[in-house]
Amino acid sequence: MAPVRTGGLSKGDRPALTSRKKATDRVTLVNLSADSKASDTLALYVHWPFCVSKCPYCDFNSHVRSSIDQDEWREALLTDLAHEARLLPDRRLTSIFFGGGTPSLMDPATVEAVIRAATEHWPPAADVEITLEANPNSVEAARFADLGRAGVNRLSLGLQSFDDAALRFLGRAHSSREGFRALEIAQRNFRRVSFDLIYALPGDSDASWSATLAQALALGTSHLSLYQLTIEPGTRFAAMVARGELEPLDLDTAAALYELTDAMTSAAGMPAYEISNHARRGQESRHNLAYWRYRDFAGVGPGAHGRRLGARTARRRKPENYLSAVAATGHGIAEEAPLSAVEAADEMLVMGLRLREGVDVREIAERFGLESIVDWDRIERLGQSGHLRREGTRIELTPAGRLLLDHILGEIAAAEPSYAVAS
Repeated sequence: MAPVRTGGLSKGDRPALTSRKKATDRVTLVNLSADSKASDTLALYVHWPFCVSKCPYCDFNSHVRSSIDQDEWREALLTDLAHEARLLPDRRLTSIFFGGGTPSLMDPATVEAVIRAATEHWPPAADVEITLEANPNSVEAARFADLGRAGVNRLSLGLQSFDDAALRFLGRAHSSREGFRALEIAQRNFRRVSFDLIYALPGDSDASWSATLAQALALGTSHLSLYQLTIEPGTRFAAMVARGELEPLDLDTAAALYELTDAMTSAAGMPAYEISNHARRGQESRHNLAYWRYRDFAGVGPGAHGRRLGARTARRRKPENYLSAVAATGHGIAEEAPLSAVEAADEMLVMGLRLREGVDVREIAERFGLESIVDWDRIERLGQSGHLRREGTRIELTPAGRLLLDHILGEIAAAEPSYAVAS
C-alpha cells in the first residue's frame, strides 16, 4: 500500500483504528490532560476557508466566493478565538498555523490581528512558530513582505510541481516560473520556508521523480512536505476515476517512488521525520509535531478541528453557517465530544507511529489508565518481518513498515484493551 497524502489534523483529519472492537465507553478526562511534559502548552490552528478555485485532488474544507468581507471575517475569527482562550487559561503558546483554503488570501491586517490577540490571550514561547500556507501566484507573493511584518515567521508554499503540464493537471493557478519566483521572495522575507510537492502522478517514473526531487533538495529550504497523490472521495479526480477518465499510478510504482524519496532525502541530510515530511535537524514543523505527539491544540475558523481538555472539537464547515454561529453563540463549534481513554490512546498511537521517532506504548497506556493497548505477539512478529523496531516498550516503523502504516495499525491494536486496576 502506498503512503497516503495527509496534511495532519490541521487539515481536518481525525484518526481512528477501525479494527478496534468496541471497548467500555469510559471517559477519563483527567488522564486525557495529564501529560506533565506539555500540559501547559498550546498550539493554535486557524482555518481560512477561501480559495481562488477548487483543485481536483483537494478534499479539504475550501470554498470559492466572489467576494469576502475581510472586516467581518476578522471579527468572527477574533470572537471564536476568545471563546477558546476563556476555556484554556494559563497556557503557553508554542505555535500558530494558518491553514486552508488559501490563507495567503487573507488581508495581512487580519493575520496581524489574530496573532496579536492570540499572544495576548496566551504568553508566547520565546521561539513561537507562526506558519502560514501560501500559494505561489504573483498576486499572493506580493503580500509576503506584509505577512512577515504581521508576525508570520515561517511560510509553507504550495508549489506542488516544477512542471507546467503537471500543474495544469493538478488544477493549480500558477506556473512553474511563478513558483520559483515566489520561493525566492519567500526566502527573502521569512527565516524558515517549506514547500510542498505532490508526486506519484500518472506517468511518474523513478527517473522523472528523482530529477524533480534533486532539484527540490538544491533549492535551499530546510523543510519539504512530499505527498503522494491519492484519490479522495468526493473530489473531481474521484469522479474521473469512476468514469474511467483517469488511471492512478499503480501501487508498486508508488511504493518504489516512496522508497526512492526516503533514500534521496536521507542522503541529502533531510530525512523523513514523519511519513511525508522531511527536515534538517531542528527544522521540523513544531506545530505539526504538537499534533503527532498528542499535545493540546485549539482550532478556530470554518471546519477547524481541535483537541483540548480531553475533548475533540469541530467548527461549522460552511463559511456562512460559521459566521451565523459565531454571531449567535460567540463561537463556531458544531461538535464537541469527550474522548474515551481507548479513543485517545488509539489516536496517540496512530499519530505517534507516523513519526520516525515512534512511540512508547507503555507511556500511552499509563497516561490513559489502560493495562495495554497493543498485541505484543503481533508486534514481535512484525519486528521479525522487518516492519517494526522495538526497544523495550518503544516501537517505531521501519521504512518497509511505513509503506504499510494503515495495515500495521490494524494488526497491532489490542482487540479488547483493559483498564488498569488501582491497587
